[in-house]
Amino acid sequence: MDCRSDCGACCIAPSITFPIPGMPDGKPAGVRCLHLSVGFLCALFGKAERPAVCGQFKAAEDVCGVDQADAIRLIGWWEKATAVA
Repeated sequence: MDCRSDCGACCIAPSITFPIPGMPDGKPAGVRCLHLSVGFLCALFGKAERPAVCGQFKAAEDVCGVDQADAIRLIGWWEKATAVA
């Protein structure tokens, strides 16, 4: 599956638990990454400072669903299901 345009759910729904450029405390789940542009593109794409976890994400139907709202819901579910208690 290719990423859909105008989505960016993978830059909104999941948490990042380590510092990233401009977000020294990481990124909480459900918070838009400050590097996600208004056009839903990553401003760090192709740059060395882009977090490896972002580059490792692969779009898949069980994660991305049918649209952005579905992707945010599904990624949020995965976030909770895999959280360390």
